[in-house]
Amino acid sequence: MSDTNVWLSLLAILAVVLLTFGTAVFVAAEFSLTALERSTVEANARAGDRRDHMVRRAHRTLSFQLSGAQVGISITTLATGYLAEPVIGKLIHPGLDAIGIPASFAGGLSLFFAVVIATSLSMVFGELVPKNLAVARPVPTARAAAPFQLLFSLIFTPVIRLTNGTANWILRRLGIEPAEELRSARTGQELAALVRNSARSGSLDPVTALLVDRSLQFGERTAEELMTPRPKIETLDADDTVVDLMDAAIRTGFSRFPIIKGDLDETIGVVHVKQVFAVPRDKRDRVRLASLALPVAKVPSTLDGDAVMTQIRANGLQTALVVDEYGGTAGMVTVEDLIEEIVGDVRDEHDDATPDVMPAGKGWQVSGLLRIDEVAAQTGFRAPEGEYETIGGLVLQELGHIPETGEAVDLTAFDPDTDADEPTHWLATVVRMDGRRIDLLELTKLEPAGEGEPNG
Repeated sequence: MSDTNVWLSLLAILAVVLLTFGTAVFVAAEFSLTALERSTVEANARAGDRRDHMVRRAHRTLSFQLSGAQVGISITTLATGYLAEPVIGKLIHPGLDAIGIPASFAGGLSLFFAVVIATSLSMVFGELVPKNLAVARPVPTARAAAPFQLLFSLIFTPVIRLTNGTANWILRRLGIEPAEELRSARTGQELAALVRNSARSGSLDPVTALLVDRSLQFGERTAEELMTPRPKIETLDADDTVVDLMDAAIRTGFSRFPIIKGDLDETIGVVHVKQVFAVPRDKRDRVRLASLALPVAKVPSTLDGDAVMTQIRANGLQTALVVDEYGGTAGMVTVEDLIEEIVGDVRDEHDDATPDVMPAGKGWQVSGLLRIDEVAAQTGFRAPEGEYETIGGLVLQELGHIPETGEAVDLTAFDPDTDADEPTHWLATVVRMDGRRIDLLELTKLEPAGEGEPNG
């Protein structure tokens, strides 16, 4: 090989290295700009330097820049192949001759190896390495790549506009409107998933994540899910006196009581314990609660949490009765119920100190009136969707009859936060009944077959 050919080969190799670096820059720009959230870009630009402003400029014209990156990748990879394959082929050919491969085959074989080697090197160093770098560290990668990307897009604007415009024209013919930027808005479910993932990765404090998650889910809850169910409501009769109200407040720790004529479906209003102070002491045993009852708002059981909050805040008593589809009273919801849905259980010195979920042996004792999602949050038991709201309702559905104390049923659940296809099995045992209602049950997670004690 002459000196001229050697120098030409060295120049070609240098050009291949530079072209591969160019491919890497375009790939890094493409993936880093795509990985960045608009909020992150804007925040960095407000507090950052000139490079952060360049990143924002590129991100605001994302579709155009991605098209530019694709044009750049196409040009550099084609040029890399054009230059690298002959040079690598010439380097391989003498080795093939040395091992005795006939010249008629050596030419084609050297070209084949040259294509494989050139493509592999370009793929690894020009695409995979910068792609993985951009995904792992999008902000610094975008800062490094944005100036080159913007300069290239400026120089090749006519070509990029032509190719990008052609692609957009095809999309419009298919009934799809192209977008210049990636969609940055998120649904409540997407935000909740993002919060949970951030908490699991450690980038968000678990307590903060829980508050945000509950806040996002609040609007999806219905009044039926937020209310205190009918069996747990303490009522007073219209003919009861202020003294009876005081006794009930001391006994239960509640401050608001529905005033009824016979049952909850005939509620005439609500009385707050503070109204006692407006009644002279010597008349408290004679003043009927019917005369003190204030009108109470009524909301349908299907109303969402945000609308329930609006109606309750408009009501001076900060209370509403929840009405089912048949017009009967299903429960009562207060501002405290709504706040607890977000911040968790709020107890004062008058509340029952017994928690709704308590550890019991290898499982938990759970109130039968606890909602399925509340059970999941504290025990990990995630029931499949069904026509029930509470854990007691699920057990009744699975049993198919009113149970007796001590009856048990196997419950099946899937964990949506894992990739496991196999269901988990839980044993639900009725601990206490309240008439025909399951008041307390015990939940125990069963070990999969093959773990723990052997069967038989």
